[in-house]
Amino acid sequence: MRSSLDVHQASPGAIKAMQALEQAVNRLPLAPSLMLLVKLRVSQLNGCAGSVERYSQDACLQGESERRLYAVPVWRDSPLFDARERAALNWSESVTRITSTHAPDADYAWLCEYFSESERVDLTLLIATINSVNRLSVSLRR
Repeated sequence: MRSSLDVHQASPGAIKAMQALEQAVNRLPLAPSLMLLVKLRVSQLNGCAGSVERYSQDACLQGESERRLYAVPVWRDSPLFDARERAALNWSESVTRITSTHAPDADYAWLCEYFSESERVDLTLLIATINSVNRLSVSLRR
């Protein structure tokens, strides 16, 4: 079921704030390629088809190989990702599935090996924001 709900009209202030957050997160000083891999993985986990399509296309436009994009769901078993990307993808899964993972200490320790304090905050904000965008899109059938 697709919704004809216009979220901008239904709640303009909240949607404007959400868009401002997304724009701010997009300007964080993380590598654009890493950010797109994270956005893609989070969207895959949330079953947000529109976002998966959007972030895959954005990644291709930024020069990401199709081979790596196809491997994102199986990143743990793929040699195509470096240690920093693996730590970010692992953290993405841990935070996105927080109700079952509780973001365990081992996952956080792995993250700390490759990301500074400010990068950990930025990455977690990115993950939280994409989760919010996905949840809004999926739940309101957008």
